[in-house]
Amino acid sequence: MEPFETYQGWREALVQRIRTEALPPEKFSHQARLYALTQEIAASFTEPVDDDVLFGAAWAHDLGVFLGHRPAEPEALKHWNSTAYTVTHAGEVLRACGFPEEKIPAVIECIRTHEAHGEPIRVEGTILRDADLLEQLGAVAVMRTTAKIAQDTRFITFADAARSLEKALATVPSQIRLEKTKELAQPRIATLRSFLDSLQWESCGLLD
Repeated sequence: MEPFETYQGWREALVQRIRTEALPPEKFSHQARLYALTQEIAASFTEPVDDDVLFGAAWAHDLGVFLGHRPAEPEALKHWNSTAYTVTHAGEVLRACGFPEEKIPAVIECIRTHEAHGEPIRVEGTILRDADLLEQLGAVAVMRTTAKIAQDTRFITFADAARSLEKALATVPSQIRLEKTKELAQPRIATLRSFLDSLQWESCGLLD
């Protein structure tokens, strides 16, 4: 994969725009990892996959979770639909970066169905959805989840983070659809299971 520091044209513009929008700043790297995963999964396909659509969707898919876009009030945040917001606003971000106009509807469609409950109608959407599920497993999932403690109304204590990770371990693997993604998931599943077992042993369950 080409390092994002070397992207040119609209790709560079989109990366820099998301670097500005991604707050808290630890949320920025999720987009880079997600695109890398989509490339790895797409390489297993024999049918054509539009890499421009994958790039645009991976980098713009989480606009609605960033501070400055999502509500600041805890009660409003409980009912916030970040994907619906992103579907509404991603197009203007892509246009401002010079993204190919004719491909914006495909990107928006992929974003619309990227969550676990989504039913993608495009091959790029299926790839994006599976890649996003991978980010909910393994060591990266531990980092992403613990970073939310005291920043997110759902994560007040260590126990909240542990419960979220346990739920991911129990539910995410069965939601993965593509064989390549299932293969990539196996070491991540083992890592997350090992972490949670160690966490339970070391803490004696005293995480609240």
